[in-house]
Amino acid sequence: MTATSKVASSPSMSVPTVSQKRLVIVGATGMVGGYALRYALDNPAVKSVTAIGRKKLGISHAKLKEVCHRDFADCSALAEALSGQDAAVFCLGAYTGAVPAAELRRITVDYAIEFARVLRDSSPETSFSFLSGSGADSSGRSRIPFARYKGEAENALLAAGFPRVYIFRPAYIHPVEPRKEPNFSYRLLRAVYPAFRVLFPNQVIRADDLARAMVDVALRKTGERGGFVFENRDIRAMVESLHPKQGRS
Repeated sequence: MTATSKVASSPSMSVPTVSQKRLVIVGATGMVGGYALRYALDNPAVKSVTAIGRKKLGISHAKLKEVCHRDFADCSALAEALSGQDAAVFCLGAYTGAVPAAELRRITVDYAIEFARVLRDSSPETSFSFLSGSGADSSGRSRIPFARYKGEAENALLAAGFPRVYIFRPAYIHPVEPRKEPNFSYRLLRAVYPAFRVLFPNQVIRADDLARAMVDVALRKTGERGGFVFENRDIRAMVESLHPKQGRS
């Protein structure tokens, strides 16, 4: 079936208690994917985690099954590992300017579509959480490559036949833990973050909060089938509903 795209009107979502689920995470060596992995491994609602990536994680856990896969242009070899999964969190990506435009499109669009193809064939009832970005343009008319590519990937995933697709469009993702920033813009945003989050709270989201939301929604699902698009404001409201914070920055 083809999922129907809709913007989330109730991001907090009334959700039932879930039984243990099998979760696959793509991009667990990245910032958001790493937090998603840690949260999933500690989450009693998760029975097992299959982490798929191009590099070793360097950790071991009773719930964790690690699959190294170098070429996401062809995910056919992942069919067995993806069989019987209940939910997927896809965080594989690249920063604008870090790679040439052609490679950025390949990573953002082609890899997501190819992975989704194999996952859909192997586990047709899987729910799918996709890390997109603020400004993603599903019309394909944006002059910004990142926006066009994310929009193209969103459209493909919403039409891939999953019963539920959750599109997350965060604005600035605060790393929480110190890291080497990918470019000057990120260094600047990190420096001004304390003031930025006060003045523009709906333009920021903590990386760990975003990761938890992506995992929780995929695991818990919703009462209806279709496609759901969560903007930064929606994600923050969802986090407040599912994980009330006290004194967190």
